[in-house]
Amino acid sequence: MHLIVAITGSSGVIYGVKLLEVCKKFGIETDLIISKPAETLLELELKRKVADIRRLVTRSYSPDDMTAPMSSGSYEVDGMVIVPCSMKTLGAIANGVTTDLISRAADVTLKQNRPLVLVPRETPLNLIHLENMVKLRRAGATILVAAPAFYHEPKGISDLVDFIAGRILEILDFDHKLYRRWKCCRE
Repeated sequence: MHLIVAITGSSGVIYGVKLLEVCKKFGIETDLIISKPAETLLELELKRKVADIRRLVTRSYSPDDMTAPMSSGSYEVDGMVIVPCSMKTLGAIANGVTTDLISRAADVTLKQNRPLVLVPRETPLNLIHLENMVKLRRAGATILVAAPAFYHEPKGISDLVDFIAGRILEILDFDHKLYRRWKCCRE
């Protein structure tokens, strides 16, 4: 499997880092695009540098590099994940505004009918956010809100983050054991 993973400037960069760690563990090839605001949040929220995160990926690209391979539909990937996905990025993609590599790669992913998973963390959501999400869903994207479940009896934050990373992988048809799946009490 080969994925484009973008981390944008929304609180919750831990979700993106966890997905990259899991991809590395499972041998999933990853191309990383990290926005400048996300770089700041890496340091603020996780006390980590971008160089640390780049060690987890196969290749890394600047969000300003509009000549990167994923700017073209001829670049073969199995999908793209934007985690976390800021409302700025979500709005740009929903409205066809491709001013950086993240929005361009997402636009190409949609036009090529490849899986695009957007993981917004913002709350509460206003009507503009919701309408943009509806536009993207209609265009074929999956909106996977970073809202972890509790049926797997999480013991801490890492269990909640694992749940979101696992849900992302499930959308992309990749099997994992990051959390205990739902089992009905009547079984």
